[in-house]
Amino acid sequence: MAIPTPVNGQITDAVTQANVKVLGDAPAMAMGAVFQSMAHASGVLYENATAQQQSAQTIQQAVLGAIVSRLSGSAGK
Repeated sequence: MAIPTPVNGQITDAVTQANVKVLGDAPAMAMGAVFQSMAHASGVLYENATAQQQSAQTIQQAVLGAIVSRLSGSAGK
C-alpha cells in the first residue's frame, strides 16, 4: 500500500483483488453480451425470411389460380 490507512491491509488487499477480478471479467462478459445479441438478431432475421417466403408463396398460389382459371376459360362465366 502506498498510503498508510487505519484499515487493515488484508481488507484493502481483498477489496483490491475483488475489483481486479471484476475488471478482468469485464471483456468476457462484454463479448458474451455481443454474442447473445448477434444470436438474437440472427434468429429474428430467419423468422422474417420465413414469413416473407410464406407471404410470397401465398401470392404465387393466388396468381397461379387466376392464370389457370383464365386459361381454362372459366373466368367470367
